[in-house]
Amino acid sequence: MFSTAKESDPLLPSYEPAPEISSHHTHQSREIDYGTYLESTSTGAEAAPELWNKKHDFPHEGRWKKSTGLGGDEDEEEPSRTIENAMSRFFRGAFTLIFFGCFFAIVVSFLNSRSSDDPDWSPQRPRPNPRPERTIEERVNAILSSTPLIDGHNDLAIFIRGEYKNNITGDRFTKEFEIGGMPLNEDLPRLRSGQVGGAFWSAFVVCPVNASYDMTDSNYATEVAHTIEQIDLLRRLQAQYPSDFTSGLESKDMLQQWRASKGRSMFGPLSIEGLHQVPPTAPMSTLRHYYSLGVRMATLTWNCHNPFADATLIMNDYSTPPKVVNGVFRPKEGAVTARGKQVLQEMNRLGMIIDLSHTSYWTQKAVLSEDKHGRRISRAPVVFSHSSAYSICPHPRNVRDDILDLVPESNSIVMVNFSPGFISCVAAAGEEVNADEPHFSLPEFYEKNNTLHQVARHITYIGQRIGYDHVGLGSDYDGMGNEHPRGLEGVDKFPDLVAELLRMGVSDEDAEKVVGGNLLRVWKDVEGMSATMRDEGVEPGLDDAGGA
Repeated sequence: MFSTAKESDPLLPSYEPAPEISSHHTHQSREIDYGTYLESTSTGAEAAPELWNKKHDFPHEGRWKKSTGLGGDEDEEEPSRTIENAMSRFFRGAFTLIFFGCFFAIVVSFLNSRSSDDPDWSPQRPRPNPRPERTIEERVNAILSSTPLIDGHNDLAIFIRGEYKNNITGDRFTKEFEIGGMPLNEDLPRLRSGQVGGAFWSAFVVCPVNASYDMTDSNYATEVAHTIEQIDLLRRLQAQYPSDFTSGLESKDMLQQWRASKGRSMFGPLSIEGLHQVPPTAPMSTLRHYYSLGVRMATLTWNCHNPFADATLIMNDYSTPPKVVNGVFRPKEGAVTARGKQVLQEMNRLGMIIDLSHTSYWTQKAVLSEDKHGRRISRAPVVFSHSSAYSICPHPRNVRDDILDLVPESNSIVMVNFSPGFISCVAAAGEEVNADEPHFSLPEFYEKNNTLHQVARHITYIGQRIGYDHVGLGSDYDGMGNEHPRGLEGVDKFPDLVAELLRMGVSDEDAEKVVGGNLLRVWKDVEGMSATMRDEGVEPGLDDAGGA
């Protein structure tokens, strides 16, 4: 059963829920009584059921019977009965004509009066479905059965590295992963219970010490090596559980396998979380190598600047808790460097999704805005793989309204993060939300709204502001430590979140977009741009062969 609890938020405006548009689609054929007679004057009575059934996918058996009322074997009628029958047919026909004429006049009069009184009312409006309304649970199951729920950012790999030292064949890991009971947010039973259709599985590693200022190959080398280890871990994990992960590398292949498995096989694309995971002098060849291993998304930064783009926050040491620089200043090169623009073009050419989560406000603006020639740095849509709405929680990791407003222009999406610090907070003293020249500071965490409902509010805020074509889910599960919103303790709670969206007035169709439809659309567009660029003869980007 799904939870119905909601949390009242005293600090945030209360929005009236959008009118709910119930979906009446179903995956089960309905038994329909078509009567006992069907006549055809064109292709014959045999053809009609074939055409209807082909169009509507109903089986033939027991549904149609050919008419036998026009055969020539009946006894010939007597003349008097023939005249009597003719007169009867005449009066019946006249009565029918008069009846339908009056009915038609009444209908036309009614429509005209409605049209003049209510300009929004349309005679083409679909008739209400006479079926009883489905329950929230039934609607959620229908949504997650028809559309794969794809999480934009899942940190299972870095958790396995820390907890199991990447040993996925040992007894402890296999028992806890297969039977359940893994610490934090996920294992196979919870993934199945949550009807998870897949994720972009992050091969994340932390930034090297002083990465924002020492941008040399030697300083980045260890992180590049660790990235290879994490990619290898994820590929081994997927090979070890072939029935639970798709083997394809392209979106259409994964979708076909997900459907063929009836939702059991999860999408398995990989991602990296920051270009500190590529060598400063060899980004092009390294990204091509990562792509060949299954990486289909790359975040431009983590919590450090790199030679290609600027980050929102800079982590400058690894004490506990880590210290964070509370100010990121306007960069000299518009937040994306000249070399960074070349790297983004290579990602477009490869078909690798560009991710703006963790990047600075100015990096986001540079990537999403058009130049004076009407061109953007990226020719394909981009994503925020795990970021939330700044207007609800003013954390610098979240997306400001003016950036949100740019997202639809490139058909991009923002996937909402579940991490408590990014969903429930209040502005620090003196901080002006959405200031023209943002001075970033860390907000105060607000425990009361650390809830599933608050995550849903971020989703609906973005959906109502820029459209539900541009919002998705990017949980950050296994990447938020032991903290999590109440009601979203693990991946098995995804259906509860979908249920809450429906209760808040999100239509079934829009919920399908949020859980995975939008991400699939963007991914397909990215793959399409890759094909276009290759057809145009765009050559692979070159590295600095001289080294550093």
